[in-house]
Amino acid sequence: MGKSVPTLAYGSWPSPVDAALAAAHDGRPDDVGLVGDEVWWTAPRPAEGGRRTLVRRRTDGTEEPVLPAPWNVRSRVIEYGGRPWAAHLTGTGPLVVFVNFADQRLYAYRPGDVEPRPLTPVSPVGGGLRWAEPDVRDEHGEVWCVLEEYTGDGPGDVRRVLAAVPLDGSAADDRDAVRELTGDRHRFVTGPRLSPDGRRAAWLAWDHPRMPWDGTELIVAEVGPEGTFRDARTVAGGPEESIAQADWAPDGALLYASDRTGWWNLYRDGQPLCAREEEFGGPLWKLGQRWFAPLDSGLIAVVHGRGAPALGILDPETGEVVDAAGPWTEFAATLAAHGERVVAVGASPRSSYEVVELDARTGRARVVGAPHDDAVDPAYYPEPRIRTFTGPAGREIHAHLYPPHNPGCAAPDGELPPYVIWAHGGPTSRSPLVLDLEIAYFTSRGIGVAEVNYGGSTGHGREYRNRLREQWGVVDVEDCAAVALALADEGTADRERLAVRGGSAGGWTAAASLATTDVYACGTVIYPILDLTGWGTGETHDFESRYLESLIGPYAEVPDRYVERSPAEHSDRVTAPFLLLQGLDDVICPPVQCERFLARMQGRGVPHAYLTFEGEGHGFRRAGTMVRALEAELSLYAQVFGLDPRGIPTLELTG
Repeated sequence: MGKSVPTLAYGSWPSPVDAALAAAHDGRPDDVGLVGDEVWWTAPRPAEGGRRTLVRRRTDGTEEPVLPAPWNVRSRVIEYGGRPWAAHLTGTGPLVVFVNFADQRLYAYRPGDVEPRPLTPVSPVGGGLRWAEPDVRDEHGEVWCVLEEYTGDGPGDVRRVLAAVPLDGSAADDRDAVRELTGDRHRFVTGPRLSPDGRRAAWLAWDHPRMPWDGTELIVAEVGPEGTFRDARTVAGGPEESIAQADWAPDGALLYASDRTGWWNLYRDGQPLCAREEEFGGPLWKLGQRWFAPLDSGLIAVVHGRGAPALGILDPETGEVVDAAGPWTEFAATLAAHGERVVAVGASPRSSYEVVELDARTGRARVVGAPHDDAVDPAYYPEPRIRTFTGPAGREIHAHLYPPHNPGCAAPDGELPPYVIWAHGGPTSRSPLVLDLEIAYFTSRGIGVAEVNYGGSTGHGREYRNRLREQWGVVDVEDCAAVALALADEGTADRERLAVRGGSAGGWTAAASLATTDVYACGTVIYPILDLTGWGTGETHDFESRYLESLIGPYAEVPDRYVERSPAEHSDRVTAPFLLLQGLDDVICPPVQCERFLARMQGRGVPHAYLTFEGEGHGFRRAGTMVRALEAELSLYAQVFGLDPRGIPTLELTG
């Protein structure tokens, strides 16, 4: 006889996926590299204060951290960071150069040393000196990298150049010992890529008000024997053409990913290699992201696709791409290659992100690091569906649907489940279709989740991205609402039990949805933008300080639009209960945004809670924070939707 499955109301299903388990598996490996025959990467450590460590996989297959706690390998350049480490093989083993998060100094370290030694000084001015994309140039005795230097106390008092840091430590207390390779003609630059013969360097640059996915310039300079850059010139890109990445082929040809056709495709010395309506690049949120890597054979490893990206090998002579076989359906924008070995980071709806190695000669792919381990019975994992909905004016809306799923429970006949609409951050980004235990935390309890890749999301070409131009707070809100209502109309979700949730730009969309629609019964708003006027006139960091000119319009021309779109200006329209979560160290979406909004909500009698977290910035990294946030969110839904989740602390809501 089979065991009977109990019938329990949606939202009350017992689940082995608790908040601590979800927090322990948050984050992914990143910044992969090959150091000789070893594979290295950075990895999250939520239980260790949210630091990122550097991990090496030795040739015998064993993994070990390169640096012990409290060393935190993470850059703050443009606040979202950049590749924070590099390693160079010497006769006595690897020499590692890395950025330490706490002081943002560059350090050099040989595994086995007592401790790392600083290469750069601490600056008392503003945000100090910050570094990204280090590249050890042993022939010059230097590390070439991006330098972000604050010249005052304001977020815009900053300059960025390419710089050379002496490896001998002579700049550890002397800023003047750092050699600048470029002037500061451009506001933003990426790290230099050196041609195989060492005679040319290529990098990307852009200026306000553009974001890198709007338009960048590909610059090439001659490199003299003494390591100086000369005759820098723009060879591709511009205000309406985004170059996402550049590198050199083994024969010295210049490779780059450009969206000049409306899709990020690969080019070799200006000629298209594989013209397709799919992406071979993406939004450059972090310096050093890589969507392609040239191989010694002349082939090119690529992360490409429409929607979800795959890992493949491109033959530039034929334009043919052969994808790696394996269970992975999503790859991150981090690649490394040496010889014919390719290292990437892949995941799927049934497995978390893991480090994957592809042999370009055989086509064989295997997991070599951070292997997925089923923390619970996979029967409790979400079972996603890829959906395309129809929005206003008949436009397509891409979404991932995660229905309630628990093998040990069934819902009463006739009951429809509550659903939470998830709006991703960015907004120029997308939700990947991968195993996420935060989603499983809800679906295994009987609460559905729908991730909406609203108009403006990446992965579907520039035209889809441009839907959000001057329409932020309109198109994103409409698309999320269209998905929510479609789910209700088709009998998938309970119309009376819909919620909206998002962080950062997704927090904006969630708050704007509560202020401008009557679709949702409640919402969770995480480190959000709430006041466009404040955020667009000095309350955020330099990188995104002019972002609103494309998302809303130039402030000088349309100041009323900034007021009309801001939830903080229309608190009287918010009537649904909400949860607000905020890191107190957030300089991208600072706490003042939440405080201003809450001051205007005071006395209106709308149930809400505001939880703040010391030591957290933009994006929660500490296990304790994530546990508290998840349990509070579930408690909000329980109280509003009339659910009975077991063992969850009750969130106190005040009016």
